[in-house]
Amino acid sequence: AASREGASARAGRTASPDSTRTGVSSKRTSSERGMKIGELARETGVSVRLLRYYEEQGLLTSHRSASGHRHYTAEAPTVVGHIRVLLAAGLPTRTIRDILPCIEGPGPDIHPCVQNHLRTHLEDIETRITALQRSRTSLTDLLTATENFRTSSP
Repeated sequence: AASREGASARAGRTASPDSTRTGVSSKRTSSERGMKIGELARETGVSVRLLRYYEEQGLLTSHRSASGHRHYTAEAPTVVGHIRVLLAAGLPTRTIRDILPCIEGPGPDIHPCVQNHLRTHLEDIETRITALQRSRTSLTDLLTATENFRTSSP
């Protein structure tokens, strides 16, 4: 459990402690509470709706204020950036969820534990590209046959 917590902390996905856990309500400043979803959306350029989706998929974690508002840690913009990079690479959210604990920093620095996931995904993409190239060739042949039919018709 400790290593999982460490991995989550590396990915910036841990929730901040809840001030109501002890039953004592304390006033915290905005910076202590973290940023609200609208602030995170503005900072990252990602819509509020998409941030909620990331949270629903287990990619991003928030904690709730007493009024029910989502608050994100200071690392959340970096985590959102990592999610966007991984999505741009074509990775599905279930894979991203597995990979996020192995990513650090704004770079991002990716640990070798991710290599098998990335290699498998690359092989899948290459297989799809090969299939698409075959489809393109077949479609080109069909179009050529159609054009030849028009030119040879009386």
